Amino acid sequence: MKRAADMDAAGRALVRPPGPRLAEGIVTHAARRPVDVALAARQHEAYVAALRSAGWRVRAVAAADDQPDAAFIEDALVVCGDVAVVGRSGEERRRGELPGAEQAARELGLRVERIKEPGTLDGGDVLQVGDTVYAGRGARTNEEGICQLAHLLGGRKVVPVDVRGCLHLKSAMTALPDGALIGVPEMVDTAVLPCLRVPREPAGAHVVVIGHGHVLMSASAPRTAARLAADGLRVTSVDISEFEALDGCVTCLSVLVP
Repeated sequence: MKRAADMDAAGRALVRPPGPRLAEGIVTHAARRPVDVALAARQHEAYVAALRSAGWRVRAVAAADDQPDAAFIEDALVVCGDVAVVGRSGEERRRGELPGAEQAARELGLRVERIKEPGTLDGGDVLQVGDTVYAGRGARTNEEGICQLAHLLGGRKVVPVDVRGCLHLKSAMTALPDGALIGVPEMVDTAVLPCLRVPREPAGAHVVVIGHGHVLMSASAPRTAARLAADGLRVTSVDISEFEALDGCVTCLSVLVP
């Protein structure tokens, strides 16, 4: 049964199931290994089931089977209030994922804006915490893309954060339900951040807030999950090993629209 607190907090969740070419996905930092596409499909179904169990209304984005990385829907869109900003990845091979994501945003009634050349931006580099937006500056997102994002988001405070040794800002840090940041300090410029809580394993830096005091995490971070549970959070863990093999994490597989 869904908890009332979760139902009150939840909204819509955009997801895109993995396609047949998932194993060809881009690997930048992980050591490439074979990816079991059938297992990935089952893991994605379990991920979606966890969102539904927390009260989210899940909407599937149109398939893009010719795009190996399309399941990582987070990179295509940044949703803030009633605005959906369509990204423009610094990795040109991922730009074919955008049309279906943009159409899904329009179907939700969101006002669509776009990052334009020479700006580049992946949604995985954008972390919203209250009225502050942290924007990772690295291989996929550049200074111009961050400036355009700041303009499109109006009055939100946008803080650029240099990232290193990881694919996206949210590969290095995310936020807990109370707004506290959790992440790997070696991967981000901590000089521009408030206090950063260090997880007990790197995958523990990846947290999706799916309800009041309720977080979704990877099963590969059991010690961090136990610590957060001891702190009073409700933790749901899912196995996403086949996506982690492609530099993915729990944030990558959905766009939450409260």
